[in-house]
Amino acid sequence: MPSDASPRQESESASLVPSGSPSPSPQDTLTLRALVSTKDAGVIIGKAGKNVADLREQTGVKAGVSKVIPGVHERVLTVTGPVEAVAKAYTLIISQLVISNPSSPVTPSSPSALHTSIRLLISHNLMGTIIGRSGLKIKAIQDGSGARMVASKEMLPQSTERVVEVQGSPEAIGRAVEEIGKCLLEDWERGLGTVLFNPGTGDDRPGGNRRGGHGYSGSYSGSRRPNGDAAPRARTPPPGSPTLPQSPSSIQPAANLRTQNISIPSDMVGCIIGRSGTKITEIRRLSGSKISIAKTPHDETGERMFTIVGTPEANEKALFLLYNQLESEKERRVGREAQQQSEMQE
Repeated sequence: MPSDASPRQESESASLVPSGSPSPSPQDTLTLRALVSTKDAGVIIGKAGKNVADLREQTGVKAGVSKVIPGVHERVLTVTGPVEAVAKAYTLIISQLVISNPSSPVTPSSPSALHTSIRLLISHNLMGTIIGRSGLKIKAIQDGSGARMVASKEMLPQSTERVVEVQGSPEAIGRAVEEIGKCLLEDWERGLGTVLFNPGTGDDRPGGNRRGGHGYSGSYSGSRRPNGDAAPRARTPPPGSPTLPQSPSSIQPAANLRTQNISIPSDMVGCIIGRSGTKITEIRRLSGSKISIAKTPHDETGERMFTIVGTPEANEKALFLLYNQLESEKERRVGREAQQQSEMQE
């Protein structure tokens, strides 16, 4: 993973508040990102930035699109503002995209009659907030808005974000976005420490862009943790909690250091530590972060806490390496189980 893989939040004509860093009033301000095609990004921006400027004027949001990356056909749209304004902005954006799409099979009297979709980027840690207990929240959002929601089962490459595709008319999608935004604001602390997805970084993963592309499938099942037990959950320590002691000879200035906690199932800890600690030593060396592991589970889930201390870039790399190791172990276990089943059948 190259050192420049930190989240690219630049817009073409506006500075944005990244969703991984809450604003001074995070309970009031929502930052919602979405994946859009390069073609759609051009429509959103408009000639000389006219469309995005009009959008800001009409809704009061901050809005922008990430820079073009050669050879990459997706860009990230970021909209920041009060939840109602963000929902209105997405409704206007989607309506504009519908009107500008000449390949529509029908030409209804109004854009609202068309069925379309938007691919939102949602932190894996906030999925349970949107789903609700036994799937009641997601069902309420879909019933109330008239939109349908489909989620990717996997996190996107080098990130802790997943795609939630919202389908329906622009107005239905706008209503769903408003309800989703309210859920995200109610539980905003769970989103702290999110590793943002950047189009174009997928090829840096071993094996190429295995999770990129558009093969997203699988509706919400209502599980609080729909991505399986092997998925670590990023956590932020409560105010006043102790952090790892810093060495006075630390190369990085202390002001630039960040502390992140993730919890990992106990039965997966061994694969991250490795024989005689070789794996965790390698992750520490490659990332530059300090990583400590709790000796015992921290709650009834049986998970153990990993504390990561380093610069934002170093921590992002450490998280990527940890997730990569977990994915490799999951694949190894699946293969082993399949082999055992095959031997039993013989």
